[in-house]
Amino acid sequence: MKRDYYEVLGVDRSADVTVIKTAYRKLALQFHPDRNPDDPAAEESFKEASEAYSVLSDADKRARYDQFGHAGVNGGPTGAQGFTDLNDIFSAFGDIFGSSVFGDMFGGGRGRGRRQRGEAGSDLRIRMALTLEEIATGVTKTVSIKHMTGCGTCQGTGAAEGSGYDTCSACQGSGEVRQVSRSVFGQFVQVGPCAQCGGTGEILQHACADCSGEGRVKGESTVKVTIPAGVRTGNYLTVNGKGHAGRRGGQSGDAVVVIEELEHEHFEREEDDVYADLVVDFATAALGGEVEVRTLEGSSMLKIEAGTQPGTLLRMKSKGIPHLHGKGRGDQIVRFNIHVPTHLSTDEKKALKELAKGKHFQPSDKRSGFFSKMREAFS
Repeated sequence: MKRDYYEVLGVDRSADVTVIKTAYRKLALQFHPDRNPDDPAAEESFKEASEAYSVLSDADKRARYDQFGHAGVNGGPTGAQGFTDLNDIFSAFGDIFGSSVFGDMFGGGRGRGRRQRGEAGSDLRIRMALTLEEIATGVTKTVSIKHMTGCGTCQGTGAAEGSGYDTCSACQGSGEVRQVSRSVFGQFVQVGPCAQCGGTGEILQHACADCSGEGRVKGESTVKVTIPAGVRTGNYLTVNGKGHAGRRGGQSGDAVVVIEELEHEHFEREEDDVYADLVVDFATAALGGEVEVRTLEGSSMLKIEAGTQPGTLLRMKSKGIPHLHGKGRGDQIVRFNIHVPTHLSTDEKKALKELAKGKHFQPSDKRSGFFSKMREAFS
């Protein structure tokens, strides 16, 4: 007995076409026979999902199915709406995957013709160390990279001068070889890259002497990278086409620039806020005033209230790191402390002793009041 099509795809009966396509794509990739060789159960699940999608993605068929069930849509010789083999299924669902996705993923597909010459180059990873000042303002840097570059002698083709490529005789230029087999489930076509030409469909006549037919050589080049303000360790930027050159004219990879934040001598970063220590003399702490404070973009004046205590955190609005994905920026948090001199002259000691006699210079023990209240509460 056939399962309910909505159950097969794992969607609600109210699901729209987009949800149905997404569900089918996931199942098709999971149970595709090339990913599950010699697994009849996976093969059956693939055909079952394909049958369900063929009905639920079609408005008329879906309406008949909702009204009459399987009896309203059965009519194909295989129970999958007329599909006779897997290639028919691939063709019918090209609107989901694109005309060549199964060929690109599993080596299959119809009517592909000759493949593009060459193979893509790999990406290149670059670590870029930045100071907090550079992160706060954004910066453009020029970096030198060592990578595979296109061969100038053969212009990246890999062929010697006056030479070129012949059509592969094994695959007739398609780059693919097919093996057809039959089972109780129908006809299956297994497609793979041609071993003789490596899937390119062409055979090199004479290799370039400088690159040995690779179409690329070791080289060095410079690339300009613009870093936006607000990045942090682990963020990365991609510079398209600046990775390793592809083999025999294939597309170049990308340069992936990974950010590394350097430790700072004066600042500590927490999210987009920065923390800094400020030490002032006793007189300024007691009387108040304005002091100059170092910031990421120079210096700024900070007002100190009279009687500010050690350990107080003072906030300087919008003096931190700009928000990477939005307007505004973090703050600078100043940890306030008082300088206590370690060496005093005779006159300084005398003056301090006189000041210490004043009533406002005597520390108050607030803890005594607390403990008194505790004793009263438990007595």
